[in-house]
Amino acid sequence: MIDNLQYNTERTKLIIPEYGRHLHKMIDQALECEDREKRNNLAKAIIGVMGNMNPHLRDVPDFQHKLWDQLYIMSNFELDIDSPYPLPSKEVYEGRPDKLNYPQNFPKYRFYGNNIKRMIDVAISWEDGEMKKQLVYVIANHMKKCFLNWNKDTVEDDVIFNHLNELSDGKINYSSNDKPLSESQNLIKLTNKKFGKSPANKNNKKHYRNFKKRNNN
Repeated sequence: MIDNLQYNTERTKLIIPEYGRHLHKMIDQALECEDREKRNNLAKAIIGVMGNMNPHLRDVPDFQHKLWDQLYIMSNFELDIDSPYPLPSKEVYEGRPDKLNYPQNFPKYRFYGNNIKRMIDVAISWEDGEMKKQLVYVIANHMKKCFLNWNKDTVEDDVIFNHLNELSDGKINYSSNDKPLSESQNLIKLTNKKFGKSPANKNNKKHYRNFKKRNNN
């Protein structure tokens, strides 16, 4: 009895495992069938079984096309049938897609992120005026918050202003004589609140743990 056991490692590898081994065996039977009409009927029956696995999609035309393609793929492109749709090409199926060209940006100050540089470029393109001043102020404050995410202690505003000047290639000059940036402690509190690190949230979690312990005991 034990000698008749079959392990999946010893069996033929399934091309689309989601459909299971029994459906692949049905396809193998269709491949062995020499009568074309009978083979076409077997293919339609197999498509019906495949559709029953997704009953909410089996009557959708695009999904029917997908089922016939999958049937042909599972037959290793060898099943000679009269498909209602163009049969997929083995070369196209096995072909490798073209490599995507991802933008490679390596900013000097990575803790600011690439979006900061884009925002600075937009600010440079604006005409001088109150709107541009407000935009530069928002960018500088966001840079300070990003810096504090990297270094939790504190940072002088002049450091942010120098970085802003450097990243803008000297086209944006903002100094401590202008509107001062938000206090470091306020920006840290804002970040902690966003990620649920406020003292209130910590107390709530503590109370919940104590409540859970009492109820378990």
